[in-house]
Amino acid sequence: MPLIETEVLNLVPKDLAIHYRIVPYQVVDGRLSLYCDQIQDANLSTELEVLLDKSVSISQIPSAELDRLLSVHYLSTATSSVSSIEVSAKIVANQSEDFVDEVIQNAVSSNSSDIHIEAYEHHARVRYRIDGLMMERYVINKEEYPALVNKIKVRANLDIAEKRLPQDGRINFTISDFSVDIRVSILPSFYGEKIVLRLLRTDNLDYSLDNLGMTEHEKDVFVDAISKPNGIVLISGPTGSGKTTTLYTALKLLNKKTRNILTAENPIEYTISGVNQVQINEEIGFTFAEALRSFLRQDPDVIMIGEIRDAETASMAIRASLTGHLVLSTIHTNSAFGTISRLKDMGIPSFLLTETMNISIAQRLIRKLCNNCKKEIDIDPNYRRKYLVDLSNIHTHYKAVGCNQCMHSGYRGRVAIYDMLPNDMLLKSKIRQETDIQEQESDGLKKRVVSLLSKGITSMDETIPYLIHT
Repeated sequence: MPLIETEVLNLVPKDLAIHYRIVPYQVVDGRLSLYCDQIQDANLSTELEVLLDKSVSISQIPSAELDRLLSVHYLSTATSSVSSIEVSAKIVANQSEDFVDEVIQNAVSSNSSDIHIEAYEHHARVRYRIDGLMMERYVINKEEYPALVNKIKVRANLDIAEKRLPQDGRINFTISDFSVDIRVSILPSFYGEKIVLRLLRTDNLDYSLDNLGMTEHEKDVFVDAISKPNGIVLISGPTGSGKTTTLYTALKLLNKKTRNILTAENPIEYTISGVNQVQINEEIGFTFAEALRSFLRQDPDVIMIGEIRDAETASMAIRASLTGHLVLSTIHTNSAFGTISRLKDMGIPSFLLTETMNISIAQRLIRKLCNNCKKEIDIDPNYRRKYLVDLSNIHTHYKAVGCNQCMHSGYRGRVAIYDMLPNDMLLKSKIRQETDIQEQESDGLKKRVVSLLSKGITSMDETIPYLIHT
């Protein structure tokens, strides 16, 4: 069945689509074509023409296929046995008539991490980031876009008259019995201001070590590294790989009445009772390095720095770890070994790294297959020939299929994978080497993702990138 354009889907409101069990799929010469699973009422076409103010034609399709289309395109369905859809239906029933509320509620129901609202020459659109991938959900008339931007600015206490400079704000959005803290970023672009809303769920915060996806051995290594009274723990990975969640989990484990914990963050994503959290403001010169200097006068036991991005911050973090403090932070590198090279490039001597580095961790997020619809198949012989060393013991694997529970993506949720390099004698030896060790990649990420593949947790599509390069 061909892809249905978002402009066509927007011609039928969600409540009408669900009530009448119809899905629009094309417009030809002004006539709207609809899918329906049962055509019993002869007056159905006339009734829909009055409601939609368009000429319509109806084509009958199987009920299962219509359920799939309703689930994919309207984030709801008549199938009450699907738990994720039940949550969506509950939110829809309580939603405000305001379009901003509808967009946020649908994003929450689909477990989106971000909402992108962006303008182009002739139209604007709304996209959700679900399990790391962008999915288009609305197309907006260009004339209505400025009003939408202003509504969001008002909710975020931003200047509606300022359209030339970036702005940042926050919205606290409450739905039923839980709330969402929304980080708002507005950026001027060629055809209008682009808005990104980062959804920070405060209803299901559970920074538990068991929820991170670590193996039992990785848990032991991680806990050992953060349990030391001093030293530095660094987590690397791209944006959106879950580094902050891992850091907050460490803080929760360390958060005791006998410890003074300070954090410098930009921004503060979640508040933790018992932890002193500080917001960085680089516009007034309050940088990570400046925060570290102030922290050292606050008698801390544990310091968390949101990110080490320059030589000054790196030097201050090493200094803090040398003077009896435990320092936790993130750094943007491609691997656990790459972190060592990055710190060397920032001017940190090798002997200081061997003395202060507790552990270097590389982290990624892998999409998990939907347990309701994944299908076991024999492994492709081409894969076995190309990646024989890594896939030698795997004869079958699971592929993504798609169903109502996963909005027909075949995936539902993500799990973190880790490559951990504790500061043992082997790592100390590598750190002391004067040659660049960035190319000495550990195969920790590769081994972990292959393990997930063999257990049917993830797919070959998610695994292949790690077999090519870790």
